[in-house]
Amino acid sequence: MSDLKKNQRGNGNTSKVKTTPENVAEANEALFHATMNLPTAATHCGMTQREMKHIFREYLKYHDKNFEVTEDANSLPRREESCPE
Repeated sequence: MSDLKKNQRGNGNTSKVKTTPENVAEANEALFHATMNLPTAATHCGMTQREMKHIFREYLKYHDKNFEVTEDANSLPRREESCPE
């Protein structure tokens, strides 16, 4: 595959984006923290969406989650009912 791909925004912009490790790392971090969606991340890297999806799945395999799951979900505060019975 070529390192240079057409920009996929579809707005007539045919500039080429070079896929670099820095671009891919930025896109993976943005996807992980939900600050970028998949089509935008793929365009940022100069990849197809399918390629970006595969790269991000590999990223998820080797990076730990960044949130804590509580064991007892019943202890979480719940919203009280506003309707009287």
